[in-house]
Amino acid sequence: MANVVERPWGWFETLGAGDGYLVKRICIRAGERISLQRHRHRLEHWVVVSGCGQLHCDGEDLEARAGTTLLVPCGAIHRASAGAEDLVIVEVQRGTELREDDIERLEDDYQRISVQAAAVVS
Repeated sequence: MANVVERPWGWFETLGAGDGYLVKRICIRAGERISLQRHRHRLEHWVVVSGCGQLHCDGEDLEARAGTTLLVPCGAIHRASAGAEDLVIVEVQRGTELREDDIERLEDDYQRISVQAAAVVS
């Protein structure tokens, strides 16, 4: 797995890409969560493949377990949190710009938040 990218909450790897789409496998370690975030240039479709936890999208919470799906529209504020076991999600991104820097972090457990984003949440 040479293309695995480590993050403080777990890791992700790119499974495939094409014109206007990118597919990733994301593993959020037990008890961890990704930042509360949004994207300006893409939507995401999440499919939970294993584990348990919570998915949050625009004020709604959904229990995450194998088979759970969630469509995250472009601009939606969202987050995934792992429960007692690792949460593994296959994510399909669609949009015109599919880059890692299209993440606006609004809250983050690992101090990776921008001053501009903090003002939006306050």
